[in-house]
Amino acid sequence: MIARLFQHLLFPDWWRRRPLPEAALRRVQAAVAAAELGHGGEIRIAVEASLDPVSLLRGVTARDRAVEVFSRLRVWDTEANNGVLLYVLLADRDVEIVADRGIARAVSQAEWEAICQAMEALFRAGRHEQALLSGARAIGELLARCYPDGEKTANQLPDRPAMLG
Repeated sequence: MIARLFQHLLFPDWWRRRPLPEAALRRVQAAVAAAELGHGGEIRIAVEASLDPVSLLRGVTARDRAVEVFSRLRVWDTEANNGVLLYVLLADRDVEIVADRGIARAVSQAEWEAICQAMEALFRAGRHEQALLSGARAIGELLARCYPDGEKTANQLPDRPAMLG
């Protein structure tokens, strides 16, 4: 726990902007918009540099934080309950996916975990933008499979990644 605390303290909030400059965020936003075409699913990306010391001392995991962010960003508030949050905790190089109940029934945890593992490998290699682009694309493919005839409704969630902190 002490090692994780130091890891997060050495990873300040401003650090999240370094691997994801404005141009990269625009490309990720475009990738999310493209990944949402042809189906009714919604994708939301949130990137956080680190957790605060109190959360770390309480033992908050990346998964715990992802569930909290899912609620805070209102990803659950889509008409068909088919919002998906892609949460990245940079200090831990951890990726979590939280899916609303409408899509969670149609996609296995193993499928979500495969996306997370592929993205985590790209983050470890320092390929942050590529990790987000591939994650958005993979989630879009799963949503298209689950809702093959789904019509795209009005965009219910922002496509631009939320930079938390």
